[in-house]
Amino acid sequence: MAHYLEINRANWDERTAIHVDSPDYDLARLCTDPGAISDVVRFDRSRLGNITGVRALHLQCHIGTDTLSLHRLGADVTGLDLSPAAIAAARALAAETGAPIDYVVSDVYGAPEALTGATPFDLVYTGVGALNWLPDIERWAGAVTSLLRPGGRLHLREGHPVLWSIDDNRQDGLLVVDHPYFQTEEPTVWDEATTYAAPAEGSDARIGASVTHEWNHGIGEIVTALLDRGMRVDALEEHDCVPWRALGEQMEPHPDHPGEFRLADRPERLAASYTLRATKE
Repeated sequence: MAHYLEINRANWDERTAIHVDSPDYDLARLCTDPGAISDVVRFDRSRLGNITGVRALHLQCHIGTDTLSLHRLGADVTGLDLSPAAIAAARALAAETGAPIDYVVSDVYGAPEALTGATPFDLVYTGVGALNWLPDIERWAGAVTSLLRPGGRLHLREGHPVLWSIDDNRQDGLLVVDHPYFQTEEPTVWDEATTYAAPAEGSDARIGASVTHEWNHGIGEIVTALLDRGMRVDALEEHDCVPWRALGEQMEPHPDHPGEFRLADRPERLAASYTLRATKE
């Protein structure tokens, strides 16, 4: 049986071309407007603080839209992703925009080895939809702490584990927990020939490598894994929104946050994402 990394890498390699052309990623805006940043980074702009001159590592950077945004906010940034196709697209975006960003092909657990010789980073940044691809949150925390200098910090914006546990295929409007909330030994296996981003107009955008392996990780598991490795949790904020229609038509555009979606009916019922900030002591 193929290893989960091979399975997920094949899926992300195919998603890349769809995402490059997708209006949701809007690469044209980033290329034509030198001051533009992604909606995901904009959402946490005030929480990031001043990152001018900060040596930043963006784990699971995909096609580099958030990575470019960190650069435009002043960071000296390196992006890392397991998909060679995604890294090629990220490098092309950096070249198109004249951004001096380094990119490395590696999975998260292999990042310390892939970056051997690099000076420890001031900031490790991880965006939405990253942790669910990792089978072991403790190994993730170990990788993060090994990549940070003492006093360096982690900035994590992620889909909430409650959201990941909800059945997103229901048509009756109910919020039903049907998937694991806590980390499990075996993955949840999905077989979906589409992706979360809208395809370009007229594009079929079907994915041949449609199987993925994913894991959920509870908030307590994530926080404990960081605490056990000498990290100090500085802030943990839960949000009622997430940057895609995670529950289909049950969600509507957020009135205060461009590019974000929340429940149309009583959005206070669901923590859809969170931002966690921590410092290596």
